[in-house]
Amino acid sequence: MQAWFESDVGRYVLSREQTWFDTVSADLFGFNAMQIGGCGNDYLRANRMPYRFCVADAGGQVACAPEVLPVASQSLDLLALPHVVEFSSHPHALLREVERVLRPEGRLLIAGFNPLSLWGARRLLSREGASWPWHGHFIQLARLKDWLALLGFEIAGCRMACYAPPLDRDAWLQRFALLENAGERWRAFGGGVYLLHAIKRVQGMRLIEPKWDKRWRMRPAWAPASRNAAQRGIHASDRM
Repeated sequence: MQAWFESDVGRYVLSREQTWFDTVSADLFGFNAMQIGGCGNDYLRANRMPYRFCVADAGGQVACAPEVLPVASQSLDLLALPHVVEFSSHPHALLREVERVLRPEGRLLIAGFNPLSLWGARRLLSREGASWPWHGHFIQLARLKDWLALLGFEIAGCRMACYAPPLDRDAWLQRFALLENAGERWRAFGGGVYLLHAIKRVQGMRLIEPKWDKRWRMRPAWAPASRNAAQRGIHASDRM
């Protein structure tokens, strides 16, 4: 992964992803932030939480499988997944683990390759055993949103990036700069990479009302008589 990001096309992708991560994470506050995978690049560098660390199979501050995190439940305020879901052998288990370690209202930032793009077509044309990232299982954005919704996440923002074809020559990528500039307007769903911001929502408590006796509700209440009515009652008894 890191070797690919040092190529021309990798630097092209990383620059656009890093800009988005910097913009979104800069204003997210809390205490604990974690990045899973891609530890050669600090995607949370703009975030100001006091404790930030990266975990990965190898090369991170903590070595572990992403599907089994050595982190306490509901202990993280921010979690970044840069190209992790589409390369996981068990993406559902990974997302369930993400939901477990995030606090209520915790933020999740995901970067993934879009299969419905020129990048997805390039993957389909790749031979078996191709190098990174063409051996991954690219996940459609709509499907990923459905998975997150089932886990109680709410989508706070989403955008596409990298509209140029996946050409490993900087000169050719520069020639397609016009597509990058017009991509947000004309090809909103054709970007090679999608960037997703989600929030973990937890349903609040439901007020349980006491079950009052309906017969007590229907019982007529005694209304206090006014002073004038009471005096009229006294005068009437005197006449009798």
